[in-house]
Amino acid sequence: MRSFIRTWANELKGRKIRTNVLSPGFTRTRLMDNGLKMDEAQIEALRQHVAQIVPLGYMADPSEIASAALLLASADAQYVNGVELMVDGGLSQI
Repeated sequence: MRSFIRTWANELKGRKIRTNVLSPGFTRTRLMDNGLKMDEAQIEALRQHVAQIVPLGYMADPSEIASAALLLASADAQYVNGVELMVDGGLSQI
């Protein structure tokens, strides 16, 4: 994805289109219940594992990922282009 974003940022510059990618970390979503068929014990075990390995010490809520996406889509990020925003509680940095 990172390579795509850099390429698109360059190719779309003439059209003034910004391209960025959002890379979320562990996030508690309904997919765990519905798609992955995880039970509460499995989700709790994952939550405990995440607490041990993620620097912020917890699994994200979908609203935290959405906030980052809204930032990239907003005028506040009008000069942000061609980046990969890691929204993973710092996991990718260690």
